[in-house]
Amino acid sequence: MIHQKTSEREERLKKLAELKKLNINPYPAKAHRTHSIGQILAEFEGLEGDKTEVSIAGRLRSLRGHGNLTFAHLEDSSGRIQIAISKKELNPPTPPLNKGGYNAYKIFTDFIDSGDFIEARGACFKTHKGEKSVMVKEWKILSKALRPLPDKWYGFKDEEERFRKRYLDILFNPEVREMIEKKAIFWNSTREFMTKKGFMEVETPVLENTTGGADAKPFVTRHNALDMDVYLRISMGELWQKRLMVAGLEKTFEIGRQFRNEGMDAEHLQDYTQMEFYWAYADYEDGMKLVGELFKYAAEKTFGTLKFNIGKFKVDLGRKWEIYDYQKIIKKFTDLDITKADIKQIEARLKELKVEYDKKGFNITRAIDNLWKYCRKQIGGPGFLVGMPVEVSPLAKREEKNPKITQRFQPIIAGSELGNGYSELNDPLDQAERFSVQSKLREAGDEEAQMFDHEFVEALEYGMPPTCGFGMSERVFSILADKPARECQIFPLMKPKSHNM
Repeated sequence: MIHQKTSEREERLKKLAELKKLNINPYPAKAHRTHSIGQILAEFEGLEGDKTEVSIAGRLRSLRGHGNLTFAHLEDSSGRIQIAISKKELNPPTPPLNKGGYNAYKIFTDFIDSGDFIEARGACFKTHKGEKSVMVKEWKILSKALRPLPDKWYGFKDEEERFRKRYLDILFNPEVREMIEKKAIFWNSTREFMTKKGFMEVETPVLENTTGGADAKPFVTRHNALDMDVYLRISMGELWQKRLMVAGLEKTFEIGRQFRNEGMDAEHLQDYTQMEFYWAYADYEDGMKLVGELFKYAAEKTFGTLKFNIGKFKVDLGRKWEIYDYQKIIKKFTDLDITKADIKQIEARLKELKVEYDKKGFNITRAIDNLWKYCRKQIGGPGFLVGMPVEVSPLAKREEKNPKITQRFQPIIAGSELGNGYSELNDPLDQAERFSVQSKLREAGDEEAQMFDHEFVEALEYGMPPTCGFGMSERVFSILADKPARECQIFPLMKPKSHNM
C-alpha cells in the first residue's frame, strides 16, 4: 500500500506508476462488454437463473472493503449496479500480474479508486438483502482517474464553476443529463418533421464575405489562404438558401451553428443552433400554418405534452393560435401610434417605461424595435405577430394592400419571439433599395444593420419564385423547458482561467 501523506492526486499518480510497473496498461483502447448495466437490471431474473456470465464496463462510484471481500457500485450511461470482488472468486492472475506477490484482488484493493473505469466479468446474484449484483470473476482497468470525484458536487451553488466543469454537472445532476437528451430529441424531431414534409436538408457556408439574413453584429476572423477578413454567419444560410430557390430547388432546410457577437442574457447567446427553411411557391400564411404544426410536433416528441408552465405564463400549444398585429399591440401597451410617432416621442416613452437600450447607432428602426420588445413580454401566446413595418423587415415582401408593412410573422410564446418568417422579398430592385437603406444605417453606427450583398441581388435578377422562409433557434427549446438559454447549452462559453494542476 501507499502510505505517504500526499494530495489525493499525487496518491493516484503513484498508483498509476505501480500499475505500469506490473505491466498493466491503465488506459487500454477497448473494452469487451456483453451487456449494458441497464440490460442486466432489466433481464436480471433470467440471467441469474441460467448462471449466464456477463461482462460489464463503467465507472466505479463507491468502494467498501470487508477483508477479503470488496463491494462497489459500477455505473454506465444506462444505470448502476453493485459488484462484489472476492479474493476466493477471482480467477488466478497470469504473469506478469503476480510480480511482487500481487494477485488480482490485491491489485484491485491497492490501486483501484472510486472514479476509475473498469471492465468486470462475472455472474449475476442477489445479496441476502435482495440487491441485484454481479460476482466478479475477472476484472480489467479501463481508465485510471487521477482526480477524485467530489463527495458532494460543490458546483451546484456556483454557476460559473458548474458551467466550467460541466462534465461533473452532468455526472452528478440527472436533470442536466435529461435536458441534453431532450434537446437531442428536439432537433431530431425537427429534422424528422421537415423531412416528412418533403424538405431537403442542405449545408451552406459558415464563413462569408458579406453577412446577411439578420440584424446582428458578426464575428470577424482571418482567412489566411485568401488573405482577407471573413465573417462567421449570423443566419442559417438565408441568402444562400434563397439562391437555391433561384437554382430551382423548391423546399430546403438547414440545421447548424450560427454566431452573433452581441450581449448575453437569459435568452441570447453568441454561438447557438438554428434551423431555417425555404419553401418555393408558398407565402407567410402557408408558413404560419406549417410552423404551428412543427412546434406542436417537436414539443410533443420532446416533452410529451402541449401544455407548459413558462415563467408567469401557462401556455397550451394545442389551442388555436392568436394573431397579433404589430401596430395594434404597441398601441395597446404603450399608447403610441408608431406610424405617426417620431424618434423623440418613442425615446421619451421608452424612458417612461424604464426600458434600457443601446444608444450607439440608435435610430427610428431600433427605437420601434425596443418599444416592441417591451410589449412582447406581456404576451403569453401561443400566437403569431404580423403587420411589421418595412423599416424593421429588410428582407420581407411588402403587403400588397398596405406597402408600409410586410408579410412577416413571428411565433410569440411566453413573452418571447421564437422565430422569424417572411414572404421573402424576390424583387431585386426593392431588395437593392432596402440594402441601401441598411447600409446607410450601418455607416451611421448601427452595427446590427445589414450589409449590402451585391451578389445576392444579382442572383435575384435571374428570378426567384415566390418563397416563404422561416428560422428558429434553440431558444424554442429553452423556452419550452422553462430554462435560461445558457443553461440549455452543453458547454457554454467561459472566460479562461489559470490551469494550475
